[in-house]
Amino acid sequence: MLLFFQWLMEQPSKDSGTKMNYSKDSNQQLLDAFIKQFNHFHENIVSRPVASSVLHQPSCHLPKSGLGFEKLDTKLSEEILPNMSASNGGRYWGFVTGGANPIATYADWLVSTYNQNVSIGGDSIATSIELRSVEMLCELFDLPATFKGLFTSGATAANLLAAFTARQFVGHQQGLDIAKSGMKALEVSIYSATPHASMTKSLAMAGFGSESYIKIDCEANSESMQIESLENALKSNSKKGAIVIASAATVTGTDFDDFINISKLCKQYGAWLHVDAAFGIFERLISGKNGRTAGLELADSITLDCHKWLNVPYDCGVFLTSNQEMLRQSCEVKAPYLQSVEEEIPFMSLGIENSRRFRALPVWATLMGYGRDGIKSAIKKNIQQAKKLADWLNSNSNYLLVKACQLNVVLFKPNPAVTTLTSSECMSRLNQSGQLFLTPGSWQGEPIIRAAISNWSTSDEDIETAIVQLAAIMTNS
Repeated sequence: MLLFFQWLMEQPSKDSGTKMNYSKDSNQQLLDAFIKQFNHFHENIVSRPVASSVLHQPSCHLPKSGLGFEKLDTKLSEEILPNMSASNGGRYWGFVTGGANPIATYADWLVSTYNQNVSIGGDSIATSIELRSVEMLCELFDLPATFKGLFTSGATAANLLAAFTARQFVGHQQGLDIAKSGMKALEVSIYSATPHASMTKSLAMAGFGSESYIKIDCEANSESMQIESLENALKSNSKKGAIVIASAATVTGTDFDDFINISKLCKQYGAWLHVDAAFGIFERLISGKNGRTAGLELADSITLDCHKWLNVPYDCGVFLTSNQEMLRQSCEVKAPYLQSVEEEIPFMSLGIENSRRFRALPVWATLMGYGRDGIKSAIKKNIQQAKKLADWLNSNSNYLLVKACQLNVVLFKPNPAVTTLTSSECMSRLNQSGQLFLTPGSWQGEPIIRAAISNWSTSDEDIETAIVQLAAIMTNS
């Protein structure tokens, strides 16, 4: 671990923080302090309130000379650490938040140590590691080798690349190069049933508009797309181009669209098919390619999120496409000082950033360190834990399980027949207990509570702790 600090600045003296030098002694000081901070956070993560109840703002005024390391470390311990949540622990069930697994955590330390700019190849192996990591993800999810891609800051950035690539494709159909000439002459209709908020945000940033998509009807008691409704919409489309946005596990109901039949319609009507599979793609490890993600490989582009169920540190999304040329045309950057001897397209010409962090390394390390079986085992465990929680809620008269648990997300609310607590009040009490953290949702127009279990470190004891707390707030209501 000493390598982690070999390049770091020497400690400024206590009286002055203006000098930056190098020293083995100062590196050791940094290493010792880091180990202390790391151990303190992780050793107390089980007892720490899952959502921080201490949110005092630290006093931050730019010092003239600098505090020096010792005072800075004290400030971190006294003012920053107490305000941190236990989102890396086993009972943070808000959103879809994975923890940082041990191997990925170690690799992430090395990312900062190596500090590689993975924008263009030719000077290190970092770009090759990213290429190989994308290939291994395709192997993990049984996707054809025709899919190429890159790592992004998260699903939002990946969905934005999807919007760019689809935009370029539709423009190409109409004899337009959108990346060069803009969207003034572009004709396109966008269709989706239940797009994630990051997708509508991406449509806004890509120039389509967040409200530009045409809502396709959903199947009964589901967020999945109704095929007949999509077919009617594509058939009556008056525009020259079309984009269809589908979902592998919608954010609330964890519903999956019918990718096989949607793909057939897209091919028939010349539409681009994008699938937001941020965490739903991991279901493929349980049921295989003929399970609920059947036909995912037929998509033109796919978004997935490694800092969700692969449990690598933030931030780490992935964009995959079977038409890399449209992506390159959308993002290509040329400058004399950016020439590369690589045969592969440089990542800076495939993504949003020119300067890119080596975020592929924790993914590579996770895939290599745990393998398919280890990753599959963690996914399966979370699904079983979610079912255990759902079964308890379903058997308890104080709560209503509003939808059968299909994957790792549990939807419930207080039973209005036996309690006056609203979903919001119930969730607030649960979160204020410090024993778990949940976020709200909406199902069939009604507010509900949503528990998403996607952390490798979640234990059966964590489920029992949550059940005890769920029972306790009803006893005390």
